[in-house]
Amino acid sequence: MEFLYEYGLFIAKTLTFVIAIAVIVAIIMGAAVKPKAKKGEITIDDLSEQLDDLKQSFIENTLSKKELKAHQKQQKAETKKQQNDEPKSRLYVIDFNGSVDAHEVESLREEITAILTIADKEKDRVLVRLESGGGVVHGYGLAASQLQRLRNAGIHLTVAIDKVAASGGYMMACVANEIIAAPFAIVGSIGVIAQIPNFNKILKKNDVDFEQITAGEYKRTLTIFGENTDKGREKFKEEIEQTHGLFKTFVSEQRPSLDIDTVATGEHWFATQAFDKGLVDKIDTSDDILLSQAKERQIYKVKYRIKKNLSDKLAVGLSSGVSKAGVSLMSRFKGLNP
Repeated sequence: MEFLYEYGLFIAKTLTFVIAIAVIVAIIMGAAVKPKAKKGEITIDDLSEQLDDLKQSFIENTLSKKELKAHQKQQKAETKKQQNDEPKSRLYVIDFNGSVDAHEVESLREEITAILTIADKEKDRVLVRLESGGGVVHGYGLAASQLQRLRNAGIHLTVAIDKVAASGGYMMACVANEIIAAPFAIVGSIGVIAQIPNFNKILKKNDVDFEQITAGEYKRTLTIFGENTDKGREKFKEEIEQTHGLFKTFVSEQRPSLDIDTVATGEHWFATQAFDKGLVDKIDTSDDILLSQAKERQIYKVKYRIKKNLSDKLAVGLSSGVSKAGVSLMSRFKGLNP
């Protein structure tokens, strides 16, 4: 009997080992053979239906039985009438929460392409709920160009700023037919900044040589480890000024009524102040826009979801955790830091 027990235990251990090896081999083979799956997919959420469900739930929990019965009768009559009416025009909603490197533009371009394939320029509209403090010039330049595709197609574009659209964020916002911002949203910062640390003195102090070979007089202007020159600084500043000039020209073309020299100082303002300067068209929140539009339009949220593997998900989770910790720490010392 003891022999059978030992033998059974041996078999169990062997099977466990074999299964573990098989799982490892399957994971390796799965990583080596890339599936021919799509990189991502477009998802559509019916926001009109969500608003209706919210309203219905509230009504059912607040009206008396008699009032509820009368409401349901009225609702049934309205539904029957709507079935005979022409189809509603549509409002497509896009959320853009931009990071410093503006990598979200990869999803934005897919979302806009999807909308352009179906939107009726005579009836439909697009609302972009924008949140960004800006970032790299080329990234936000491309993001603004994606929004310009909607304008070029003749589709009315509204940008809603609930929290912040500064620098590159405002570069995107100014493309819209209409900019709406919440009262305390941060707007503006039409300027350019570049910051480069230099460790040359530390290297010299420790007798460390740094060599850099370039071809072309201005291939490198300022460096991190080399000794910077006044000529290099002047050239670098000139490049910053050129970028700022392009930024100002772009904003002026989109919103010609602006006094660009007054607003392109790199300053930011709260939306109520920005309204007086012509940077925004209306003080309101995106929530109120949706409620007002729901009466006459069918509202859909369009989202392009990029499929992530396990390592990507772990990296995103770690990055998000670090970012939240940093924001929490900064908020202890400073209220606003656009």
